[in-house]
Amino acid sequence: MSAVHELLQMYREKIDAEVHVGPWLTVDQERIDGFARVTGDLQWIHTDPERARRDSPYGATVAHGFLTLSLLPFLTESFAPGAFERNYPGMRLRVNYGLDRLRFPAPLVVGSRIRARSTVIGAEEIHGGAQIVYRITVEIEGDAKPACVADQLFRLYP
Repeated sequence: MSAVHELLQMYREKIDAEVHVGPWLTVDQERIDGFARVTGDLQWIHTDPERARRDSPYGATVAHGFLTLSLLPFLTESFAPGAFERNYPGMRLRVNYGLDRLRFPAPLVVGSRIRARSTVIGAEEIHGGAQIVYRITVEIEGDAKPACVADQLFRLYP
């Protein structure tokens, strides 16, 4: 059996199973401000704590949705030492192929702690490799709604 077929068999057995829960991360104002500078999104609801305390329905600044999205590599620990070899035996290359679905159901208020939960929702053969699809849910500690839900596609090649 080829490495691709072995990988697909392994992942098809995991469909609908949670395969990873990442570390907690506190999202502070410094991180929000840095993201605002890099992206040019300096809207007061993200960068002006005094005005946000006074005028925002959240009583504080909130992180950009795309900041939350950009934290997925850290939150999923996808680049932790040995993670690639453990998760994708027989593969030499993983390509981020993008997202099929992305939502930001709840605001991420400054000072909140978040972590990602990853569930396999698809595994299929593609030309020369395999595609694995994860539903990644970024939960906010103590909040019923998540900050982000994304279906992320990875393509793997032997």
